[in-house]
Amino acid sequence: MSKLFVIENTLQAALQPMYLQVLDESHMHSRGQETHYKAVIVSEQFAGLNAVKRHQKAYAAMGELMQQIHALALHTYTPEEWAKQGAAPDSPVCAGGHK
Repeated sequence: MSKLFVIENTLQAALQPMYLQVLDESHMHSRGQETHYKAVIVSEQFAGLNAVKRHQKAYAAMGELMQQIHALALHTYTPEEWAKQGAAPDSPVCAGGHK
């Protein structure tokens, strides 16, 4: 089972998002070994929470799984925010280069 699949299932179960997209962006970084991910999460559970609290909620859902990855870029929205925004920003190119 891929880490991507496990991350998706973990976030889906904990946050019950109306929209969830998890991307493996490891190919954009050193070694490309399932270490860098981007998650776009749209959930009612984020209502009334600032960005820090939303991220804490997502990291708490990930639990020990976070020890297996190097980076998780989180883009968290309420359904209302997502209706206005419609898309998460593109990820930047890794400044560290490829090893």
